[in-house]
Amino acid sequence: MASKADRKRGLGRGLSALMSDVAETETVVSAGPSAAERMVPIEQIAPNPDQPRKRFVEGDLDDLTASIREKGVIQPLIVRSVADNQYEIVAGERRWRAAQAAKLHELPVVVRSFTDVEVLEVAIIENIQRADLNPVEEAAGYRQLMDRFGHTQEKLAEALGKSRSHIANLLRLLNLPETVLEMVRRGDLSSGHARALIPARDPLKLAQMIVKDGLSVRATEALVKRHAVEDSGPDPATARRTKVEPKDADTKALEDDLSASLGMKVVLTHKPGGETGQLTLHYKSLDDLDELCRILSAT
Repeated sequence: MASKADRKRGLGRGLSALMSDVAETETVVSAGPSAAERMVPIEQIAPNPDQPRKRFVEGDLDDLTASIREKGVIQPLIVRSVADNQYEIVAGERRWRAAQAAKLHELPVVVRSFTDVEVLEVAIIENIQRADLNPVEEAAGYRQLMDRFGHTQEKLAEALGKSRSHIANLLRLLNLPETVLEMVRRGDLSSGHARALIPARDPLKLAQMIVKDGLSVRATEALVKRHAVEDSGPDPATARRTKVEPKDADTKALEDDLSASLGMKVVLTHKPGGETGQLTLHYKSLDDLDELCRILSAT
């Protein structure tokens, strides 16, 4: 586990420095290990349990296995030592899996001293650079960096070379139902489709319609808006003509309590003598919206 100092130090020595270790492997073409490499028995190497990439395409692995069976592993894995003669993969899990399938007994590795946060950073950036992560895996990796190590969206955007809106939009995907996220993982839905579904009352129902009808992202946005209007109830113009009754002291006190608890403005509109009403939350930033989504998802 990372120490408190690790959690507070931001992105440490920087992703550019970390990725120089990974980049070194791209230029290795000689058959024998260099001074910085060593050969390690494959059974002494284990994958990183926090690896953001969870799905490996069998066809791609088969191609890599055939290449390794013929030429061996040209690019060494980046690993860190976790115990005596035991190593954890930082970068190169696909090569490790393919080497197992090719029945290799040892692999070339470069051993580096990485903290937990640096391991996760390298794993995420390596996969992003190679476009290996699906949107859900990428979002989950960002969430890990934020939850476990206290990184902000701004810091991640700066370090990863991404826009803050890109990271914020991906993180909001995690508020969708797991069944919809699985459709994104499989490639049935794009991240654009998924983002359009976030405000939907029944995202799974709409997702199934999108896949069935092969809708584009623009058509999906129109579908979500159409269903929002159908679900919204009375015409807003009619609501504006309705006389607004003054709020009683209890309603006002409840508004104040909720506002203080959530850290954002809360407006409670309760129909006098009835059981229904509206609760409106006002957020000032995307961070506020992300925090609100996390609170609602946890309940």
